[in-house]
Amino acid sequence: MGAARGARRGPVPAARRGGPVTTAVTTVRPPAETDPHDPRFARSASGLLHTFNVAGVLTAADVHVAVRLGRLGGERDDTVLLAVALVVRGIRHGSVCVDLAAVSRTVLGEGDELLDVSALPWPEPGAWRAACERSPLVAVGAVDAPAGRPLRMADGLLYLDRYWRQEEQVRIELRARARAEPPAVDLDRLRAGLARLFGEPAGQQGPDRQRLAAAVSALRRVTVLAGGPGTGKTTTVARLLALLHDQPGPPPRIALAAPTGKAAARLAEAVREHTADLPAPDRARLGTLSASTLHRLLGRKPGSSSRFLHDRLNRLPYDVIVVDETSMVSLTLMARLLEAVRPDARLVLVGDPDQLASVEAGAVLGDLARAPGTPEPALDSTLREIRALGPGEAPIVRGVVTLDRTWRFGGTIAALARAVQSGDADAALGYLRGGADDLVFVEPADATALDSRDPAGLEELRADVVAAARALSEAARAGEIEAALRALDEHRLLCGHRRGPYGVSRWSAEIERWLADAGLGPGETDDAEWYPGRALLVTANDYDLALYNGDTGVVIRDGTGVRAAFARGGTPELIPTGRLAGVQSVHAMTVHRSQGSQFTRVTVVLPPAESPLLTRELLYTAVTRARSAVRVIGTEQAVRIAVGRPVSRASGLRGRLGG
Repeated sequence: MGAARGARRGPVPAARRGGPVTTAVTTVRPPAETDPHDPRFARSASGLLHTFNVAGVLTAADVHVAVRLGRLGGERDDTVLLAVALVVRGIRHGSVCVDLAAVSRTVLGEGDELLDVSALPWPEPGAWRAACERSPLVAVGAVDAPAGRPLRMADGLLYLDRYWRQEEQVRIELRARARAEPPAVDLDRLRAGLARLFGEPAGQQGPDRQRLAAAVSALRRVTVLAGGPGTGKTTTVARLLALLHDQPGPPPRIALAAPTGKAAARLAEAVREHTADLPAPDRARLGTLSASTLHRLLGRKPGSSSRFLHDRLNRLPYDVIVVDETSMVSLTLMARLLEAVRPDARLVLVGDPDQLASVEAGAVLGDLARAPGTPEPALDSTLREIRALGPGEAPIVRGVVTLDRTWRFGGTIAALARAVQSGDADAALGYLRGGADDLVFVEPADATALDSRDPAGLEELRADVVAAARALSEAARAGEIEAALRALDEHRLLCGHRRGPYGVSRWSAEIERWLADAGLGPGETDDAEWYPGRALLVTANDYDLALYNGDTGVVIRDGTGVRAAFARGGTPELIPTGRLAGVQSVHAMTVHRSQGSQFTRVTVVLPPAESPLLTRELLYTAVTRARSAVRVIGTEQAVRIAVGRPVSRASGLRGRLGG
């Protein structure tokens, strides 16, 4: 954003790269070239704020917030106001703080292209930090006085005070639960339950991580159950809940939750599916469990977007709370959840720390899963006593157990996912070009002019899209609701961008044309908007209908007319179309929005190498949405850039948890 047309190109500085790869970057726009009427630029800005705004590092909104805070607090130092603007910018990009010593090496730019910002007049880090610490806008250290300052400098990191308090709250809550008396457990019953549900450990090849995770969750207040798609996380959750029901005393009150409605529906469906495989007594004790979104679990508070009915003064009434897709949980939401969970309850945080993090600020699951720590001798001794941890196995740290065996998909998809995780671009390209049946790589000759009628391989994409839409339409018109919902997840096109030649809007329009050519739109007697077979995406939360942003459904025709069907983990929910608002057709979606979903086949359109959105987490998340087949459309350079560029979100939580 803000790059001049025809600007020079140059290599990305090594310090800003995630690996030994190169890409084109755009140099900054000289101040003389700015348009005074361009809304991207703050016309009243001067000094460093003006320079960084013109360069495309800061938006006008960042500048206005910094200027306003400076006026309110009496701060005129140019370097301090720049730091304030960068903190505000960081929140929009997912960071909860800014490291002034590293920020000049981690800024990627605001638009669709990387910016080479090495030539900008970055302040000297030591003097910059000292100026911020002297500022009347900044409170220094982990103390509350002086009160009312909007920023906080702690451990060399600069925060908006609100986010520092949330991070501190998460740290304090987790520390208190780790130091509290562990849950009362009948070890003989637990040992017998582990043997019944997971089998005896003797003779197994390697440690049984699912068995270990269930045991840790039973013995600890907070557990992090990490692992990629298909590693058996929900299988472990179902068996854990059976273990807890088998303990003496009244049956535990259980809540299942996820950040989105789609993820909650999948969690409930998966837990019910795995519960059906349990022994009859365990199945009967566990019963049928439902799931909700985290927002619904905490209770919507009218008039507030960040506070809930359940908080420190009105705790949740559950004994066990399982949160799936925790990678999508922001720092703010995690702070609200922890304050609402009873101190004596068990909290099980389930997710994949290698996936894309929350759209909002924070990467809490990654911080929890990777924070340093020391073993807990009492826990270690108990785990070995009940044979959940073998003699040669490493002790558990911070209640984190990672499942590493993939059950859902195997072959080349699993190998590609591992290569992306480990940052091995050569191996990833080798798998993509290996000719496997479950993995196809389409390399357009001219990636900047991606045309569905030109590059070889896109005709196969068109055939997949049309075949899935035809199956969806036929089932919907026949009133076969479950078949229609299955067809809805048969194939999905995933994009990194929302707009532009690589974005959702362009490809959705392309697919609309394909379907029209195939006669898969509304029929002569159909309503032009609500026709059977129309795939729906919910774009706004509707608490009355229990529909949430990211939910997908399909318009079906049954004996009562035309209605919209949404999967709910059990019996589909049927809603009159007249009650729906905030929905649109879905043919393609962003990779971010696809989290918590699984599709039989996936096609991934990679952004160009110049896009800041092209990261390791984006590629990993995209390819692991598939159950059986993946098609990747992009260039070799885009793959190398993605694999070599892990997301870097500034946060102090990981270090503070280990402190």
